[in-house]
Amino acid sequence: MAEVHVIGQIMGATGFSESSLFCKWGVHTGAAWKLLSGVREGQTQVDTPQVGDMAYWSHPIDLHFATKGLQGWPRLHLQVWSQDSFGRCQLAGYGFCHVPSSPGTHQLDCPTWRPLGSWREQLARAFVGGGPQLLHGDAIYSGADRYRLHTAAGGIVRLELGLLLRHFDRYGVE
Repeated sequence: MAEVHVIGQIMGATGFSESSLFCKWGVHTGAAWKLLSGVREGQTQVDTPQVGDMAYWSHPIDLHFATKGLQGWPRLHLQVWSQDSFGRCQLAGYGFCHVPSSPGTHQLDCPTWRPLGSWREQLARAFVGGGPQLLHGDAIYSGADRYRLHTAAGGIVRLELGLLLRHFDRYGVE
């Protein structure tokens, strides 16, 4: 089978109004994809920027897939969270990006968003914390449901991914 090896890191995030940020991440693929090594999901540490607004995580990603076709190409889904001084966590943004399909090193900027909710939920988020969250994670990358939501822009998550493709020509995957 054709193989895809993804090696890189979630470098950090910038542009968020919150501080003390961390990121929960996961990889989704189609049914024809098999994970040979690595983990499908993870979480970074919390970082509070001291200078500027960039939260640095440098969280490693190392995935090795085998596939029979291109359908269901891997995509990364991201959830950025902020932690307050009491240890409470609230959602700062959702985002997703497709893993690049060409070999080499790629710098990716993944924009994020969060649901707004009603004016009462927005007011409660400002004073108490929390806020609306998605019930189903599929809405992060399924356009039909996502475009019906009232959302606010979050910040940008920066990724650096290196891609190695193997045996694509041998198995007729183009």
